[in-house]
Amino acid sequence: MNIFVFDIETIPDIESGKRLYDLEGLSDKDAGKAMFHMRQQKTGSEFMPHHMQRIVAISIVLRSRDSFKVWTLGDEDADEKEIIQRFYDGIERFSPTLVSWNGSGFDLPVIHYRSLLHGISAPRYWETGQDDSSFRYNNYLSRYHWRHTDLMDVLSGFQPRAFAPLDQMATMCGFPGKLGMSGDKVWDTYLKGEIGAIRDYCETDVLNTYLLYLRFDLLRGQIGEQRYKEECQVVRDALAEANKPHLIEFLEAWPSSDS
Repeated sequence: MNIFVFDIETIPDIESGKRLYDLEGLSDKDAGKAMFHMRQQKTGSEFMPHHMQRIVAISIVLRSRDSFKVWTLGDEDADEKEIIQRFYDGIERFSPTLVSWNGSGFDLPVIHYRSLLHGISAPRYWETGQDDSSFRYNNYLSRYHWRHTDLMDVLSGFQPRAFAPLDQMATMCGFPGKLGMSGDKVWDTYLKGEIGAIRDYCETDVLNTYLLYLRFDLLRGQIGEQRYKEECQVVRDALAEANKPHLIEFLEAWPSSDS
């Protein structure tokens, strides 16, 4: 079975914001300030609604029978449509088990809206049994099916009052958690042109999610303690072999005693 763990990073959709809120003529930075201010006035928070989020990175952990890989879809200059299309291409190719942390509440609704905006076709993802009967009772769209496992949703018992942050759960379980960056810094980092830093951050988030998924598999008896340790070692070996600064930093922040 192929495990396809994903995480997205977003910025405000400035282009749409300028059209919707009559902000034409403003710089992206000033338009963003205006959008944040209007959102704060309306809701008490600057957090943009799902349909006003633009995706700048989707990072993936792919664990197949013989390999482990972590990467970010597309090149640094890839546009949003290409990034999303590559996400769906992976689903078309592998029909994997999707894994996320709050993917049902945030990542996937954003992907849905942005796919609609760009006119993207993704029949495998949207399959619910019309063409493949195996998807009738286990598909990517149902909250209570397993083709997409939203760990935050499942572990909370599907109770929003019991939701927990990825960073805190990862840290509590002995994993690195966030390393010097967080989602609220992505917009400022983007304005500085540091797309690489956003992509690196997204990859560490998806690694934390995958490690929590391994712990979840141990919890529900899908793997035993020895297999769990072996799978953690697979991750360690892959990060060391990749030899990228942010992955080495992640590896060094992950105590060996916790695997």
